[in-house]
Amino acid sequence: MRLLGRDKLDAFVTAHVDARPWIENWIGEAERTTWRTPQDVKNLYSSASFLPGNVVIFNVKGNRYRLEALIAYKTGTVIVRWVGTHGQYDKR
Repeated sequence: MRLLGRDKLDAFVTAHVDARPWIENWIGEAERTTWRTPQDVKNLYSSASFLPGNVVIFNVKGNRYRLEALIAYKTGTVIVRWVGTHGQYDKR
C-alpha cells in the first residue's frame, strides 16, 4: 500500500514516544501489504473498527491511542487522517 500522511504519524510519535514501536510496526505492515477488502485489514488488526466511506479506526497501544485512516482499496492507498489519544478521539 502507498501511505500518505506520514508527517502526522511522525509528529504524533514525537509527542507520544511510547507509541513509536506500534506506529513503526503499523507503517511497515501497511507499506508491505495489499489490503483489497476490509477483511484483509481485519485479518491483521482484529480490533480495527470500520466506518462508512472506507474509514478505519486502529486501536494503538491497547486502545490508549487511535489512528484514523482512509483506505482506498482500489488504488492501494492508505491516507492517515488523524492520530491521537482515545480521549481526544471521543471529543471529536
